[in-house]
Amino acid sequence: MDAADERNGHEILTGLEENIGRLVAQLSESRKENELLKSEVSSLQNILRSFKLPGTEGTSPGVSGTSGDGFSYAEKLQVKQKLALLLQKIERELRGDQTRF
Repeated sequence: MDAADERNGHEILTGLEENIGRLVAQLSESRKENELLKSEVSSLQNILRSFKLPGTEGTSPGVSGTSGDGFSYAEKLQVKQKLALLLQKIERELRGDQTRF
């Protein structure tokens, strides 16, 4: 029985090592994907920070109605705010994913 127990133990150990190897590979892939997503979020944040509403340079907001592109200042501001909320949501989801590891 000792030989059978030893063989079973060896098979269990081999199975565990294989599972650990797969988990480590999956974790490594998830980390790479996470870094890529962080980079994309950072890029989007930089774009949003540098986003200037067309027609607003040197003018006061909201009084004149629409600019040449057909959108009012309020509409443009609303779009910018929605983009900011989307980025915040993406960041929260990324942070949530990080706490799982």
